[in-house]
Formats: sequence, structure tokens, C-alpha cells
Amino acid sequence: MFSFLNNYKKFKVTDKEEKKIPENLYTKCESCLTLVYHEDLNNHDYICPKCNFHFRLNAMQRLDFTLDPGTFREFNKLMKTKNILKFPKYSEKINKVMKETDIREAVVTGYGEINGKRCVVAVMDSHFFMGSMGTVVGEKISQAVERSIKNKLPLIIFTASGGARMQEGIFSLMQMAKVSSTLKKHHDQGLLYVSVLTHPTTGGVTASFAMLGDIILAEPGALIGFAGPRVIKQTIRQELPEGFQSSEFLQEHGFVDAVVPRKKMKEMLHNILVIHEVKP
Repeated sequence: MFSFLNNYKKFKVTDKEEKKIPENLYTKCESCLTLVYHEDLNNHDYICPKCNFHFRLNAMQRLDFTLDPGTFREFNKLMKTKNILKFPKYSEKINKVMKETDIREAVVTGYGEINGKRCVVAVMDSHFFMGSMGTVVGEKISQAVERSIKNKLPLIIFTASGGARMQEGIFSLMQMAKVSSTLKKHHDQGLLYVSVLTHPTTGGVTASFAMLGDIILAEPGALIGFAGPRVIKQTIRQELPEGFQSSEFLQEHGFVDAVVPRKKMKEMLHNILVIHEVKP
């Protein structure tokens, strides 16, 4: 008669054997919950091969997908947030996230080229405090707009944010008006601003510069809105339309000009830059 207890040691996996199993081989898709092999995800431009969900990219990955190799020149790289309101443990959390992401704030700005066309680009990174907008994020984006004006270059901003950063209170909310007013100067100069909305773009970022683009593009399936759908549903106590606050829903209702797959985004941006090129 087979005894499980007598044969337990024979079948037990030791700690040493467990360590031989590679970690982080798979990532669960947020949309269809399928486990996707990391190598397949990397070879598929971080897009779920089953449901086409576009996984979040960090700032450097986004720049690699968008700009010509070797053309990116970052500015304001060393700008760092200060704990103005003395919020408990905020400085420690900032330092921790800086080490984890290898960037100093939730946006990376610089010059670059897209198929030979020069531009100023700002890329928000949701891996840094969920891409929340604090004073340094607002300042870096404002200075990117100003450099675009000074050099008469088109501006492209990739948004990915949970909204204003609560640890900075009113100073964070002030960035909405600050960036928006700088973009008004940019608009008055007749320069092009392309806003690219990625998953997720919410809160004060949506309520300000994300929706001020001359042309507004979005990646497929991106969550775009002010308050999240769960909060809205709880507030109005009504069932929301299917796909509410998705990029496709916003395109259908006129808030987004085009939903562009990641594989075609660079080509789309290049075509836009060519059409709106300012002749000397």
C-alpha cells in the first residue's frame, strides 16, 4: 500500500532545487489575465499577443521605440524634487524610487529625431510614483515647452500619470496652470504640439496639458480620464458604458484624434512632423 508519508522525502523539492527555477519568467496581462512569457513580450513590443493590450513602458523604452538611435539629448536630467511640505517619509520614498527606476523624476525631457525630423520630447514614466505630477515634473515639462519655442521645434509629450502628487499638495496642483499657460505661448508662436496618451493618463495631467495638444493621439486600450471609472460609478450610482474612458471610447466621442498601435506610432509621428514642418 502506497504511503504518502513514507515517500514524502522522495518527492519533496528542496530549497536548493527551488532556487534553480528562474524567476520572473512570465507577466500577467492586465486585460485578459493571460501569463505572457517575458521573451515573447519583449519580441512583441510589450504588447499582449492574445488581446493586444499595450503594456506600460518606462521612459527609456519609450524613447527607444520613438526616436532614431543615438539622437536623444536629455536636458534637466539632474533636477530633483525637494520635500517642500516636509511630508513624512517623502524624501526616503523619492530616493528609493530613484534607485529602482534609474531616473530622478517621473518625466524625461530632451531633444531627438524621428526619421530625421528634429523635435523636443517629454516622456512621463508611470514606474516613478505612478507618473504623478509634482513641482519638478511641471518645471521640466514647462522648460521643454520653452526650449521648443526658442528653437522653433515641434513638441511631443507622452503622458502616463495617476494625476497630481498628493505629497506636494497645492504646489502640485499649481503645475496644471503653469504648464498650460506655457503651452499657450507655444500655441501663439504657431508651433506644433502633439500629445500622445498612454495607459494610464488620469487626474490633473488629463485635466491640463494632456488634452491641449494640437493633435491628440492615444495607444489602444489606454485608460484616459480624470477620476477613475470605479470612483465615478460610486458617485453617480449608475452603470457606465462599456469601454468607458478607454482611448477608443474617447476617439468615438471626439476627444482623441486617432488611436495608433505602438508598432505604427513612430511612422505616424513622422508623418505629422513632415506635414507641419516649419520652413525657414
